[in-house]
Amino acid sequence: MKGIILAILAGAFITLQGVANSKISSDIGTWQAATITQFTGFLVAFLILLIIKDKNLADVKKVNPIYLTSGAFGAFVIFCNVTAIHLNGVTFSVSTLLIAQLCLTFIIDSKGWFGVKKLNITSTQLIGIGMMMIGVIVLGS
Repeated sequence: MKGIILAILAGAFITLQGVANSKISSDIGTWQAATITQFTGFLVAFLILLIIKDKNLADVKKVNPIYLTSGAFGAFVIFCNVTAIHLNGVTFSVSTLLIAQLCLTFIIDSKGWFGVKKLNITSTQLIGIGMMMIGVIVLGS
């Protein structure tokens, strides 16, 4: 249950962030919005890290260096999301984003990439993705 609540919160925050970034980018530019978002996100995460003190930051040496670059994806996520919202609107953009996420996560799960447990993908799950895609097409028309 806790995981479902956190996923719902994450979805809500992604949407709120996209809408806010879209407004910021209209006022000052998309890459400026990405910069502000990444910086404020860093500050909040760093403050929370200082407050909760749950792990030693020196443990970062244990992480595969290629995974340490993952934060850079955030800049491109913001740029693409903001631009898509400007071009397509919030609902269509977020729906399309979710389908893209779901498709890639299915591939990652089915291949066992990045050290995740390899899972078998069923035809029922593929039908579900197909139905979501049809829903996005209906939303966009």
